[in-house]
Amino acid sequence: MSFPSAPTPQVDRLRDLLATPRRIAIVSHYNPDGDAVGSSQGLAHVLRQLGHTVHVVLPNRPPAFLDFVPGSNDRITFDKDPDDARQRIQECELLFCLDFNRQDRVGGLERVVRDAPSKVLIDHHQDPEDFAELAFSDTYACATCQMVFDIISAMGHAGVIDREAATCLYTGLVTDSGSFRFPSTTPHTMRVAAALMERGVDIASVHGAIMDDNSEDRMRLLGLALGERMRVLPDLRTVIIGLSGQDMARHGSTPGDTEGFVNHALSIRGTRLAAFFVERPDMVKISLRSKGDLPVDRFLKEHFNGGGHRNAAGGQSNETLEATIARFERELPKFLQQHPA
Repeated sequence: MSFPSAPTPQVDRLRDLLATPRRIAIVSHYNPDGDAVGSSQGLAHVLRQLGHTVHVVLPNRPPAFLDFVPGSNDRITFDKDPDDARQRIQECELLFCLDFNRQDRVGGLERVVRDAPSKVLIDHHQDPEDFAELAFSDTYACATCQMVFDIISAMGHAGVIDREAATCLYTGLVTDSGSFRFPSTTPHTMRVAAALMERGVDIASVHGAIMDDNSEDRMRLLGLALGERMRVLPDLRTVIIGLSGQDMARHGSTPGDTEGFVNHALSIRGTRLAAFFVERPDMVKISLRSKGDLPVDRFLKEHFNGGGHRNAAGGQSNETLEATIARFERELPKFLQQHPA
């Protein structure tokens, strides 16, 4: 289902919910990426312009390279201020749930999110849970930011999207579309990008902040990942990278430092599947990327409590890094046989 810039029953219902000033909270998923940050802070900016009191509450701090996104100084993170984060959600009259489709994706905020009585979901991931009073789900949209733009436009508020809001939304388009190269990029995506540019987005600055603002430690960590921790499985057309907690500590890594590492593996000629594993204090985080019709979201949903999109998905494991990778390699041949190239 898509959301063109025209009213629908869902849009009319949302317009009614927003007809009078409300206390609103916006929450997104754990380890927020560019689409989570951009959609949350972009929507917040628009809703404030419309007279609402809005708080963006995130489960943990986003990567530092996203601090350029307008509104970053005003967001609340659960890992830094858990009491304030809970309070803002408990006191809100309306909770927007952006860029996640399961309530267990919000980390330590799960209980308070589940208890919120009035929720609006805006998301583009497959198989959403039925937990929101009002749900906008479009699995064909390249980004939640694209959906936010469409919904705001359909409500008749496109004129409120100024340069700051447009910069937020453009950030999500860039990151979730892989700079407009992933198959989810459509002509409509480019039309939305053009509309945001017309509102004053400095695209060179956005792309520069996302792609070209690396610390020395991050570049050395990438060198370690590609030079010493990467294994190529030519018979399976698969590349695996695994980074331990010790690897991360060695280079003083910060949240988000491994963002995009998996894409380097996928760029190797002949590769169909790239797998990246990184050891966190509480889990092993898994990122898969694929080409063609290989549905990595299904694989992770079945084996590693994950999900996402057909060609880009994430999961997790409570086993050790070594055990997690070993289980991945055991399950992989059967999965690839089920989905021949």
